[in-house]
Amino acid sequence: MSMNRSRNADVSRREFLGNAGTCAAASALAAAAVPHVHAGEDNTIRLALIGCGGRGNGAVANAMSAGGLVLGDDSGTTRAAGSGAGGPIKLVAMADLLPERLEISHRSLTQTLGDRVDVPPERRFLGFDGYRHAIDCLRPGDVAILTTHCAFRAPHLEYAVQKGVNVFMEKDFAADPGGVKRMIRAGEAAEKKNLKIGAGLMCRHSSARQALIRKIREGAMGDVQFVRAYRMDSGYQMGPFPKGENELLWQLRPGRPYQFLWSSGGVFIELMIHQIDECFWIKDAWPVSAHGVGGRFAGSKDCSQNLDSYSIEYTFADGAKAFVTGRYMPQCHNDFATYIHGTKVAAKFSGDVHRPTTWLYKDQRIGDDNIAWTPEREAVNPWQAEWDVLLSAIRNDRPHNETRRAALSNLGAIMGRAAVHTGKIITWEEAMASDFQFCANVDALTASSPAPVQADADGRYPAPIPGMTVEI
Repeated sequence: MSMNRSRNADVSRREFLGNAGTCAAASALAAAAVPHVHAGEDNTIRLALIGCGGRGNGAVANAMSAGGLVLGDDSGTTRAAGSGAGGPIKLVAMADLLPERLEISHRSLTQTLGDRVDVPPERRFLGFDGYRHAIDCLRPGDVAILTTHCAFRAPHLEYAVQKGVNVFMEKDFAADPGGVKRMIRAGEAAEKKNLKIGAGLMCRHSSARQALIRKIREGAMGDVQFVRAYRMDSGYQMGPFPKGENELLWQLRPGRPYQFLWSSGGVFIELMIHQIDECFWIKDAWPVSAHGVGGRFAGSKDCSQNLDSYSIEYTFADGAKAFVTGRYMPQCHNDFATYIHGTKVAAKFSGDVHRPTTWLYKDQRIGDDNIAWTPEREAVNPWQAEWDVLLSAIRNDRPHNETRRAALSNLGAIMGRAAVHTGKIITWEEAMASDFQFCANVDALTASSPAPVQADADGRYPAPIPGMTVEI
């Protein structure tokens, strides 16, 4: 399966899988025998999908493929079973706010996965409380797949942990520091219950990047002085809110949650959290401070809460820097890559649409004709690998809980966004101490609730104003 890059929406491979055929790999599900440990009495792990968009569909496909042969992944390679993740898996419940999206998802998954999708109408749930009913269909050892937008991640995770089921959750994980704290507490509760939680920062499961991290730790680059991360594309502008619509549901329709800070954390975090997490992984540390600048181009008619440019400088305790740049404007230079500069040599850590174009250069010059080392080609794409690890941990009862690391990477992204939006230097201590929330009553929202942020008379939403905005 080739990867076609799109500039009209966030184009993670998980969305690509969900929107364009949901994964031929699922047809090669392994039948390897595994012990009846933490996977239900009949050894079948049952899934509940909460959030039926492209990412949710892709996550189901990856779950079904875990431990088996992977065909046509990004690396163009295949692999055999043997990770310990293989075994019977069924999708048994689904939940979403929108009936049309749930039905399209159910039809697509059924066509692709056949009888591994066992979700009759009585196990398809709608509404803000649908996640509870879907999770209630699971047993200990099963997995709740949380793929809604991040405003709802913490309450959904808390309920799954309360019910004693394992979790796979997509990024983003929280829109604000208050949500991050809820995530961390839920992760701690899960650990006490021996629940397994996977988080969708898939680059951590890239074998190519892991190999370069080992090189860095061994000193091949010298001391890492700075990291540069870019994601620049043609943009995501939104038109005005049409009067007469249900404003809350309008904000939550496909594509729009990225335009609002309360629902998704905004487009910058939605797009850049992977590369921000890469910066922290490379440094093996959290930043001590962040400051940045951003804005909108002259004449912009965007009615969303996003800016169209973000430039952030993170500082680490040893004085090293990470420079993170997001720009979303038409007819401009585009880039999507992460680079590292050490005292000895430079490296490329990741490439376009998170491709594992990962290598060391001979010196500081960035160029394909200057490469000194490359890792072995990835046999498993990282979207699949993260599921292999999670399901192997479930079936073999190994510790696996990525909540805290994912939540803190998300907090680092929030810290950078807040530095741009407020026009202030934000410290890690300030971010960790903050209880700020965009929507304090997210658990209580119903279809009749007022929208947490409301449009003005022209249908425009309030954008950040440096020097006045508060987010920490």
